[in-house]
Amino acid sequence: MRRYSAALFFDPDETEAVYLLRGKSPPPKATVNPLLRQIACLGGFLARKGDGERDVKTIWLGLKDLQVAVKMMRALRSLGQR
Repeated sequence: MRRYSAALFFDPDETEAVYLLRGKSPPPKATVNPLLRQIACLGGFLARKGDGERDVKTIWLGLKDLQVAVKMMRALRSLGQR
């Protein structure tokens, strides 16, 4: 299975925000599948061994929370530059 860089689909702010919200340090080169797993965890996916794969709803809910966090990061950054 090929591992695609998360930079192909996600902004660096999005990658940073996911790992900040999850309380984890981002890997040096984030890939899509682990990043989607973290996003799904934001949306309620528990990621236990017997839980199976994440579904579209948990990814969607996680993306909603992620977008709020990214907007906040950018707003705080712009306030710091003034």
